[in-house]
Amino acid sequence: MEMPLEGIRVIEFCNVAAGPYCGMLLGDMGADVIKVENPKGGDTLRTWPPMTDGYSENFASLNRNKRSVSLDLKDPLDAEQARLLARDAQVVIENNRPGAMDRLGLGYAGLSRLNPQLVYCSISAYGQDGPRSQEGGFDLTVQAMSGIMSVTGEPGSAPVKCGVPLADFSAGLYAAFSIVAALRGVAQTGRGTHIDVPMLGATLAIAALQTSEYFGTGHDPVKLGSAHPRNAPYQAFKARDAHFGMAAGNDALWRSVCRVVNRDDLASDARFLTTTLRARHQAQLAEILEAAFAAHDAAHWIHCFRTAGVPCAPINRYSQVLQDEQVEHMGWVRPIELPNGKLTRTFASPVRFSGKSAEIRRRPPSLGEHNHELLWRVDGRLE
Repeated sequence: MEMPLEGIRVIEFCNVAAGPYCGMLLGDMGADVIKVENPKGGDTLRTWPPMTDGYSENFASLNRNKRSVSLDLKDPLDAEQARLLARDAQVVIENNRPGAMDRLGLGYAGLSRLNPQLVYCSISAYGQDGPRSQEGGFDLTVQAMSGIMSVTGEPGSAPVKCGVPLADFSAGLYAAFSIVAALRGVAQTGRGTHIDVPMLGATLAIAALQTSEYFGTGHDPVKLGSAHPRNAPYQAFKARDAHFGMAAGNDALWRSVCRVVNRDDLASDARFLTTTLRARHQAQLAEILEAAFAAHDAAHWIHCFRTAGVPCAPINRYSQVLQDEQVEHMGWVRPIELPNGKLTRTFASPVRFSGKSAEIRRRPPSLGEHNHELLWRVDGRLE
């Protein structure tokens, strides 16, 4: 398969999640991603469990299709090695605090003089300038700051974060998209650019429905558990044995729900005549439906709703969804080798091009594994 980013070299000065995720997305699309790590331990993610014979599977999940070199960027000779790598690359990604790369002589201003066509992407908590730019941030604090924790969980519950690191990975996705767009710009103009990806901004951007609710009403969105502020029935419902998810997001699907539960009278109930009315009275609607759902197990209702064409699903654990027939059909779970030779599994790129999905071309690297391939002799020193 010919990869769309083949021939693009990316230098990644990143740690843990947002930046490495961005780098992996580019690597999956064919880019040659060179991960620069500190010789003393490397990316912090290398220490995160679960460990398989001393190697982190968390690290492996974000660092396939990359090579690793180990450089102490505070050492002038190693910093010069990094500059040489960036000079010959098309892209640099970094997710340090604003100003840190400048102090090392590896900021956009310096590297763009060496390489005017360079696309330089900085990922940070709050952006490269402004009153909060020097504040650090992690996924938890950005979820708190961005409002996500104010709308996550059941009504009246203590603040909880989304179980998936939404702020980290939304920033990584925005960064990868922006880099590809910038590369198109370089091809047209011959000029590089500095991309500023704030985690706070990316997390607010994916909350478009919540921010527009505030702009339109002047009121803060609230926690609704699994329910939806503008659609109903559209949430997790309790059946006799377990919960299941069901989403009837329009009038036609609502009428199908009424038929499945043998309550055609609900379709003409004044409280439930439109999507807006059903959302307004969704607590009463859920009570009525769950009284019907109590008669059978969740599997029964899932079968009935699927037969009627109403979107529904079990509340899966990861052990269940990763063995789902659709996941198997798409080939998303694939074997991957760790640097210690052990085989494990990973979730590969879900995207197809002309019916073909991206291959895992390289296993995740050990720390500094590719020094001998990529570093030049500087002042008589190789690494």
